[in-house]
Amino acid sequence: MTHHLNQYFIIVNNMKIYYFLGALILLASCSTPKTEQPNFLFILVDDQPFDAMGFKGRYPFLETPNMDKLAKQGANFNNYFCTQSICSPSRASFLTGTYSHIHGVNQNHHLVDPDWESYKPYSIHLQNAGYETAMIGKIHMAHFNGKKHIRPGFDYWYSFKGQGKYFNPEINDNGIEKQVKGYMTDILTNEAVSWLTDKRDTNKPFSLCLWHKAVHEDHLPAPRHEKLYENDTLPYPPYNTHKETFEGKPEWQRIKAFDTQWKDYKSVDKLPEKPWGSKSDKYMRLLKTLAAVDESIGTVLETLEQTGELENTVVIFSSDNGYFMGEHTYWDKRIAYENSIRIPMIMRFPEKIKAGIQINEMCLNIDLAPTILELANIEKPAYMQGESMVKLFGNEEASEWRESILFEYYVDDAYPYAGPDILAVKTDNYKLIDVFLENDIDELYDLQNDPGEMNNLINNPEFDEIEKELRDEMEILKKKYKYNPDRDWWLREVKK
Repeated sequence: MTHHLNQYFIIVNNMKIYYFLGALILLASCSTPKTEQPNFLFILVDDQPFDAMGFKGRYPFLETPNMDKLAKQGANFNNYFCTQSICSPSRASFLTGTYSHIHGVNQNHHLVDPDWESYKPYSIHLQNAGYETAMIGKIHMAHFNGKKHIRPGFDYWYSFKGQGKYFNPEINDNGIEKQVKGYMTDILTNEAVSWLTDKRDTNKPFSLCLWHKAVHEDHLPAPRHEKLYENDTLPYPPYNTHKETFEGKPEWQRIKAFDTQWKDYKSVDKLPEKPWGSKSDKYMRLLKTLAAVDESIGTVLETLEQTGELENTVVIFSSDNGYFMGEHTYWDKRIAYENSIRIPMIMRFPEKIKAGIQINEMCLNIDLAPTILELANIEKPAYMQGESMVKLFGNEEASEWRESILFEYYVDDAYPYAGPDILAVKTDNYKLIDVFLENDIDELYDLQNDPGEMNNLINNPEFDEIEKELRDEMEILKKKYKYNPDRDWWLREVKK
């Protein structure tokens, strides 16, 4: 009997030990802070020049206090580029992490649709990880055609067809089309605040795309900003690029520079300098239109601060492409010059990003999707061609990062104003631009000594070796990014 009792007490004591150890493990797991999934707020502007921000200093009178504050609290990317400088293709690249020739959107035309079954936007991967997602604003891939056409990847949809309108726009609100009174930037801002505070499941992490129509042509500012900067004067563009004559440059550039008079063009070796200021009112309207966007940033960030979610939100601010503000006598974008392909990019996330850091590595719009997924602890899918930028968030330059980038453009029905097919390769020092034209020349620029891209070196024998190296690099990048587009397919569809 004694022997059995001893065994009984041993069993009981062992069970007590097991229960005690179990309680310790449970207590430890409860006291260990759970890693919280960050939220994502992606604010995208349309056609904002990379240097049209107050802290950049190009326009002494320009006031963008919220952009400036965001840059001071986060990371400013000094060498950020789009892979194709036009609305729909760039937006699809931001979402999918792939080039235009991969995701299929190489035009703004309604016939061009993304292949989001094969190349899912990052928002779908966030949804699968438990995020609630929203698209509020311009996506330029919402071709309703009289029916609801909500793009996949978004639990909440508040968008519009094409460019939309600045005043009293037609909006598709979760499949219901309606007209909303007011100014577009304010309408989108108010909707973003409403979704953040009232319309989402606050128990889930969120991903909000607040994508503005502004500051796209016709650059219509809010009425409260009509008199903004009325006593200020636009400074000359840097490097005197407004004095462009296109001497030594391709003929198609001179044709493009004639704007609407291109059909009367007679072949000449160079053009006379255009007087500065002929479009200054247009450019000033763009800067005025930007004011409401800056206010919007402040409003949305203040909302996140009030809800206690700002510090756990990755705030991203960028533009779909760059914009010419008189450089090379141009306006608009599309072609491979710096003012067209370089875009603003600011990211704020105190947990990972030290306030005020400057990131100088060459980054692309296709890098954003992989970056978001890594921050959300989601594995990057194999089809994404971009690289996560998280490794750049430290104080030191990344030991392994790209040394060149590839830019592409596909001719559309706005040629020659829009430019021909373009493929360009850029390094820190040089840029080679190939336009596939048999009867015209290409372009080669020494970016260190000629940052304004005024002196075309393509026919200078001293740079033959540089040209060869760049053409070899272009072939490497074409292979890497599977460049094999059918550039003419959509034009054939339009002509049917």
